[in-house]
Amino acid sequence: MRRIVLKTLAASLAAACLSLPVQAQNKPVEVEFYYPVAVGGPITKIVDDMVTDFQKENPNIKIKPIYAGSYQDSIAKALTALKGGTPPQLAVLLSTDMFTLIDEDAIVSIDSLAKTDADKKWLGGFYDAFMQNSRTGGHTWGVPFQRSTIVMYYNKDLFKAAGLDPEKPPKTWAELVDYGKKLTKQDASGNTTQWGIEIPSGGAFAYWLFQALTTPNGAILMNEAGNEVYLDKPAVVEAAQFWRDLSAKHKIMPTGTIDWGTTPKDFLEKKAAMVWTTTGNLTNIRKNADFPFGVAMMPQQKRGGSPTGGGNFYIFKSGTPEQQAAALKFAQWATTPERAADWSIATGYVAVTPAAWETEKMKKYAQEVPAATVARDQLEVSVAEFSTHENQRVTKTLNDALQAALTGSKTPQQALTDAQRESDRILRSYK
Repeated sequence: MRRIVLKTLAASLAAACLSLPVQAQNKPVEVEFYYPVAVGGPITKIVDDMVTDFQKENPNIKIKPIYAGSYQDSIAKALTALKGGTPPQLAVLLSTDMFTLIDEDAIVSIDSLAKTDADKKWLGGFYDAFMQNSRTGGHTWGVPFQRSTIVMYYNKDLFKAAGLDPEKPPKTWAELVDYGKKLTKQDASGNTTQWGIEIPSGGAFAYWLFQALTTPNGAILMNEAGNEVYLDKPAVVEAAQFWRDLSAKHKIMPTGTIDWGTTPKDFLEKKAAMVWTTTGNLTNIRKNADFPFGVAMMPQQKRGGSPTGGGNFYIFKSGTPEQQAAALKFAQWATTPERAADWSIATGYVAVTPAAWETEKMKKYAQEVPAATVARDQLEVSVAEFSTHENQRVTKTLNDALQAALTGSKTPQQALTDAQRESDRILRSYK
């Protein structure tokens, strides 16, 4: 009798399961998502809210954010997990990590997954300047998400106090030096209490800020294939010499190297009248500056321009077809015009598609915060961020050379000649 009852109960349960929707029977597709949190602002809450909203619309997909520290921490953790057999299925990593991820056979090309007409239209909708660090070898490997350019922030009150027009930031290298001299202040003891300009040069991003000098001087640092660099060209050396001269000759910038995090802090504390940093700092500065400030494009020498920067979505090869499809769906969802606008407004990063700037909320934001449009407009003259095969090794070589030049331990010419020689050695096998 007991056996009959159990059989009847099992049959009833089976019938009940068959009447459920398919997604209730099937376990949601789980996607581990590595995200770098050390990029400024209350990012984790914004990402958590985004994931919650996505999962409400897509209950058959579960996105599991794993907050992985800085960009450098994130790529290290992703590659360690890859070698250990447990990589994420989706990650936001630097656009410049593309060659490294390809060389490690870690990622799948986005165009191999985005096959429908709607997919292809979406993939063609991003600003081309951002796509320059997203494609190589005829394939697209990353999708622009939190992207930026370098911009100059300047304190309008300090401009007025120095007799400068607060609505006219320096447009050329010569004007930058002239303004910098007027904005640098010393106390009675000869100690500098206010610097004209600060350009960060310590840590991992010296090469990026350097491109805000090489690009306006008409120099490109690497080829599209990522297997050649041009670090010892005359225009590159000139740019490094100018950077060194800002402190050593013109005395308008602190000597030695300046840490990445020091720059916005000194700006907010009025210790620096002009600073160069990512447009991703815009929201932070807007919230914390107790003075009117302006945002401007990079000063020109031979042309305008900045490198692009920031992170792309990458989809990992080790995911199942279902996980890869789910990861693609999340990347598409997060970069729709409305959500790209939301992300830009919340963080200060540049909305990555022209369509995002056509949304009502973005039009309103651009009117209220015209500074936000500076980085977007600069995209017309922006170039790809420095990226090569063996990217971390080559970038460290260039960063070390720049720090040697800025501290005076080597001349800019010698530092960059040495960096070219070492980079050639590293890249030889990729020719």
